[in-house]
Parts: sequence; structure tokens; C-alpha cells
Amino acid sequence: MATKYVYQFREGDATMKSLLGGKGANLAEMTKLGMPIPQGFTVSTEACNDYYAQGKTISPEIKRQIEAALAELEKISGKKFGSIDNPLLVSVRSGARASMPGMMDTILNLGLNDEVVEAFAKKTGNPRFAYDSYRRFIQMYSDVVMEVGKKYFEQLIDEMKHKKGVKLDTELTADDLKELAGQFKAEYKAKLGEDFPADPYEQLMGAITAVFRSWNNDRAIVYRRMNDIPGDWGTAVNVQMMVFGNMGDTSGTGVAFTRNPATGENKIYGEYLMNAQGEDVVAGIRTPKPISVLEQDMPAAYREFVEIAHRLEQHYKDMQDMEFTIEDGKLYFLQTRNGKRTAAAALKIAVDMVDEGMISEKEALLKVDPKQLDQVLHPTFDPAALKAAEQIGQALPASPGSAAGKLYFTAEDAKQAHNERKERVVLARLETSPEDIEGMVAAEGVLTVRGGMTSHAAVVARGMGTCCVAGCGDAKIDEQAKTLELGGHSFKEGDYISLDGSTGKIYAGDVKTQAVAITGDFARFMEWADKYRKLKVRTNADTPRDAANAVSFGAEGIGLTRTEHMFFKEDRIPRMREMILATDEPARRKALGYLLEMQREDFIGIYEAMQERPVTVRLLDPPLHEFLPKEEADMRLLAKDMGITFEQVKARCEQLHEFNPMMGHRGCRLCVTYPEIAEMQARAIIEAAIAVNKKHGLHIVPEIMIPLTGEKKELDYVADTVKATADKVIAEAGAQMKYLVGTMIEIPRACLVADEIAETAQFFSFGTNDLTQMTFGFSRDDAGAFLDEYYKKQIYESDPFARVDFKGVGQLMKIAVEKGKATRPDIKLGICGEHGGDPASVAFCHQIGLQYVSCSPYRVPIARLAAAQAALADE
Repeated sequence: MATKYVYQFREGDATMKSLLGGKGANLAEMTKLGMPIPQGFTVSTEACNDYYAQGKTISPEIKRQIEAALAELEKISGKKFGSIDNPLLVSVRSGARASMPGMMDTILNLGLNDEVVEAFAKKTGNPRFAYDSYRRFIQMYSDVVMEVGKKYFEQLIDEMKHKKGVKLDTELTADDLKELAGQFKAEYKAKLGEDFPADPYEQLMGAITAVFRSWNNDRAIVYRRMNDIPGDWGTAVNVQMMVFGNMGDTSGTGVAFTRNPATGENKIYGEYLMNAQGEDVVAGIRTPKPISVLEQDMPAAYREFVEIAHRLEQHYKDMQDMEFTIEDGKLYFLQTRNGKRTAAAALKIAVDMVDEGMISEKEALLKVDPKQLDQVLHPTFDPAALKAAEQIGQALPASPGSAAGKLYFTAEDAKQAHNERKERVVLARLETSPEDIEGMVAAEGVLTVRGGMTSHAAVVARGMGTCCVAGCGDAKIDEQAKTLELGGHSFKEGDYISLDGSTGKIYAGDVKTQAVAITGDFARFMEWADKYRKLKVRTNADTPRDAANAVSFGAEGIGLTRTEHMFFKEDRIPRMREMILATDEPARRKALGYLLEMQREDFIGIYEAMQERPVTVRLLDPPLHEFLPKEEADMRLLAKDMGITFEQVKARCEQLHEFNPMMGHRGCRLCVTYPEIAEMQARAIIEAAIAVNKKHGLHIVPEIMIPLTGEKKELDYVADTVKATADKVIAEAGAQMKYLVGTMIEIPRACLVADEIAETAQFFSFGTNDLTQMTFGFSRDDAGAFLDEYYKKQIYESDPFARVDFKGVGQLMKIAVEKGKATRPDIKLGICGEHGGDPASVAFCHQIGLQYVSCSPYRVPIARLAAAQAALADE
């Protein structure tokens, strides 16, 4: 028996979303509920997948089923497709199972040609309406199916209005519109070298093919990647009998929501236009009226609309986004779907619906996309200011929020402008390094030419809650001349520029931003999330300020404190360089002695901010050359300060330079070579914990993490150094204190020998940034240059640095979890890579049995909600 690919609306229901797509399933459900729906049929998502499997062709069997469905629709409507006596016209819309803006636009009035339009004019007694419908169809089909730009047709309309001395499309006569239709067909032929198709069946198959084709257009691929939508879902196609909002003053069309999508207010919100078709409402050519005015224009239609809108919301238990048409006084619903909304509205709607008794707390938690919470926690652009702004570039949305400020090209200049002149600052760099930290702290936003979503700039900016756009390859920065060229503009130091870290868009000038207030709805909603989640949520924090910030967002501990960031402060970097340039152990120990006091104070601040919440401190991780100067002038200055020759400094810098530092002398390898570094850091951690315990009467249990372990023996060597130092410090203080020593799992080999490593390590924390780099064999800072081609060609569906690669990296994590637990059943398991704030990755961590995730402070609420949703998915 042949696979069924085509379904009449009456044959489906809301449960068939994966087969019929969201739109098709909702139209079927509304048909079942007896609502006024123009009837039609859905070509399934399986037909879309078959189209690609057949080399981008629609199979004869699917064509046969479409013809049969069309014949059935002719029976239902009493009209005939292509007839010149009583023509059936249809609309064609795409409909994936998840709402996807950027997929194919709607085509209306399909089935018209030169003969049918004449018959249509006679049948309706309204030639103006008939030719208006025809010119719209030619324009939509040309634009959407054949990809001839809309602008060419808009130009012809403008010329016609100018010629006739009118302002609105509705003022053009039937003859004007007939002439326009002829001009449109001539434009089509000029652009494509062939006549506009007159056969309605050819038009229909062209439109269905275009929907399938749009599933893999660039916009759709990018949207899927950003929203974790699999490429093999495919899209459905909905073919629906036309109803007409452009028949005259008793007809109209509109879009409405059952609640306000911007604020969440429980009041119908929307717009409509009389004597118009669907796209007119959103095209901005005519100004739509608010939906409330419909009560005066057409009271009966308005009452019916409100009654059905409320029924739909009660039925779907969610805010609905509805399209409707009124044809000669009769109301029709064209579609409904769960409406897109701002984060503030999503929280209000979820909380209000619980209070109204419509949904439970658990159902409410599933109504909000965790990623949306970013909007609540960061400044955004003022909508009116944004509308007027000029976009000049596009980069990766590396850290959310909006920022506007004066452009500076060095960390030092940015710091000076902010601290001394109190300016709002945007820091622009080719790429950032740890020594740019103070400039990043001073900046409202950061722009980099190189680097990806997990580059240094992205990771640090997210941790600080600072807006960042990364990898803007079109930007040309001259750091010497202090200029930036982008989008046809040339900016110099001190010029204003604006960044949107949530979209990656870059704007010229000073675009006004607005703070977002965190409401009581947010607090209540997050309490529900905490009630149902199993995973703990920690934060990655390197300063007391970041730690306290994360606690205010609900962090239950610190999963990663990167000690290297502490050494780049102005008063510390000279001591760090002194230690690196030392030629023997006594000289190194002397420099480390100065650093010990500073590190101890750092840890005291963090422990005081976190109280007894767990804190995992990672020992020094980056290669030492990162701390040394790169420019000759800076090397000469360092030589002078240290009383050594420039040649000695230069020689040491060259000696420490590595061709592939990611896989070089770093992490635990530093502590094997220079155990005195591990000794100093262990002493600082334990002394700080003892001091805070004593001062505040706490019982802190420090967690000391050894990075980049790949072999049990190297872990043993460093762990022995750490334990000997810790035990000695505890004994010296006469204190009673427990502490844990664990490791960061970030090398594939460590996953494979995790059973051996767990003999020593009391906890594992997955460093998925490096684990991803080493598993895939590419650098996170350089991969952005070629990954776009991988997405376009559908080799990868998502960025492996943004979402855990479940098949590869995920399998290694699973192996490490199983092996680690087999050796040490009570082993602590967590993740501290950037994936800890990605909802899909959090769900994966829940599935494989991790106990906590750790992420940057501003992503803590996202992780809390994602963890709750993962737990509810198990029920």
C-alpha cells in the first residue's frame, strides 16, 4: 500500500504536528472544532523529505495524491480549479512543525490566468477586485516561487500611482489594475525569458516545490541552527481554498493575538485593514486599524471573532496568534498558532494562566523558551530608535544585550575613557586576549573581527554580562591608525557605534538603549523551575562581583574559577612576568611569594561572596607565553623594569612561543614542570578558606581542580603536590578542614581512561570547550572562518561550540561518566564549559547523570529553566 502523503484538513488533528506541521495540524484541529475554516489539504513533511530523497523532484505518487485532494476540494467548494465558469482559487503556505520565520512567504489567489480572471470578474460582478487579486498573484508567484525580486513590481505600482495622481493602491481602478497585471507579466518575461505560467496545475506544483525548496534556503538553515531544529524534520505545505478580504468595504483581513505579545496583558491585541489581503497588514503601505475598531466597523463579525479567539486560547491553553479574513461580512479563520512573544510577556502569560487555573506550574514551565530569558537580563535597544538605526554589519551574537558607545581600539584607551572621562565605551579589537580584561570591564560592548562563539572575547563577555559581537570578518580594523571600516563607513576613535549582542547586528551611531526591569513574575516562575529540576546550577566566576551577581541569579555554587584572569591586573602582571622570566626555582618561588598574597585575597573575596556554597578553583591553565609582551617596545620596558637585557627578554619570549598552544605546555603540564606554581595556588586556596571559616564561622570545603589531565600518573604527580601543600597548611593552622581534589575532563584520552583517573580524582568537571576542540580537531577561534560553509552544505546542523555534539563529544562524556562511577560511585560530576548554559546541552547533561552544570552568571536562569524542562520531560 502506498504511503499517504496528502491529508484533507478533516483527516488530521493537533497531535499530528510532526506529519502535518504546526499550521496543518492546527487547521485540522480547528476543522474538528467546527470553526469557520476555509477547507483545504496538507502535503506532509514526509513528502518534503521524499522530495529531497528523489533529487529535488516531486514523485508521481505524491502528484497523484495532490490531484486527488484537489478534486476532493472541488467537491467541497462546488468550484473547479482552472474553470472559466466557477473558478476555485487557493492559497499555498509553508508549515514546519516549529514556527520558522524566514521560510517561504504565502502565495494567494493561485489558479488565476488571463481567461480565469475575466470569468472571475463576471462571476463576482467586481472587475476591480478580480484584477487586484490577479496582479497580487503574479507578484507573489514571481517573487516567492521564481525569486524575481518584489521591488521590481513595487516600482511599477509606484509609477502607476504617480501617473494616475493617487496615493493608495485602493484608489487604482479596475482598468489600472488590469494594465498593471500586463506590466507584471512583461516584467516576469523580461527577467526569466519565459511567459508567466497560465496552467493552474503548473502554478500549484511550482508553489509546492518552492515551499519544499525553501526548507533549505540560507535563512531557514541559520534559523534552524539557532533554534536547535533538525534538518530532517522537513516542512509541510498547506493548500487552502481562498477567501477574499479585498472584495470591497464589507471585506477585510487582519492578524490578532489573544493577549498582548509585548507585555502579556490579557486583552485581545491586533490590527486589520478593510478591502485588503493578508500581506497588506504587515507591508506598511497602508496603516492598519487596531482590532478594537472592528467592533464599530462590523459588530457581528467582531463578536464572533472574540468568542472564537477565547475558545482557541482555552483549547490550546496558550496565547494564540491568529490570521483572519472577512469576506463580504462573513468571518473566516485562516490559521492559529501559539504566538511568539517577548520574554517579559512570556513570563506574565505563564504566571497569569496558572493564577487563572488554566494551566499547572509544570505546564507553565514548558511555555517559556529558556533562551528567551536573555532578554530579561540585559539592556535592549529602544524599539523606535532601532527602527531608525542604520545597520552596517553582521557578526556572531557572542554575548547578549545591546550597547552603544564611543569606539576605542586598545584596552588602555577604553579604560581611560571610561574611568577618567566617564564615557560609554565600545572596545573594538582584531581579537581579544587575557591582557584586554580591564578594557573589557570598562566597555559597554566588545566587537572583534576574529573569533567565534566560544572565543576569549565571547567567554569573558558572557561572564561579565557585557554585550559582544564576534567574528565580524567584513570589518577592517587598523589598530595603529585607530580606524574601523565597515558597511561603507569609516569610523575613527571616539565615534559612536552600537552593537546588538543578541542578533550580532552592528549599527552606525548612538542607538538609545533601555534597561529591562526584572518583575515579580520572573521570581515566581524561577521558584517553580527550582522546585522541579534535579540538576544543580553553578556559575563560572573569577571575581567576587561576578560571584555575587550569579548568586542573585540563583547560582548554587561556582563550577569554575579561572585563576589566570587574576594575574592580568595591572599590579600583578609584572610579578607574573618576573616568575616566568626567572631562570631558576628560587627566583620563581620569590616571585610566586608576592603572587601568593594577591591570590589569597582573591579567594577570600570569592569565598565570602559564596559563603558555604561549593567553589571549584582551577589551577593555572594557559601557556605562559600568553602573559608575556608581544610588542618590542613592551619587551624593552619589561627588561628595564627587571634590570635585565632586552635580548634576554626577547629570547625567553621566543623560547616560550608555541606553534599550537592549545595542545602545548599548559594545564597540569605546567605544574609537572613547575610544581611550585601548584604549591602556591593550593596554599592560597586553603589559607583563604581557613581565614573565611574562622572569620565567619563557616565550613567551606574547597574544590581544587587540576586542568587538562590525560594520564593518571600526571594527575597523581600534581595531586600529590596539591595534597601535601594543603595538608601542611591545615596542620600549620591547627584547623579541621575537608577539601576535594578533582580534574577537568577536556582531553578525549581522559574520557577513555576515566576509570583510572577516578582512582585519584574526587570529581570530574567536563571542560567541553577544549573537549570539543580536541575531538573535532579544530580551533574554536579559527573554525568560524569555514564552519558557515559546513552549515550551508548541511554537513553540520549546529555549532559544536554552542551545543554539545551528542554523537561524538557526548559519547565521550557518557563513557567518562560510566567509567568514573564504576571506580568511584560517589564521584561528583559536572560541566563547566560554555555548553553549561545551552538548553539542549543542559538536557543532555541531565540525561547522562551529571549532578550540576556551570555557566556564566547571566546564563544561570537559562540553565535553571532548561534543567526543570529536562526533568519534566522524564515524567
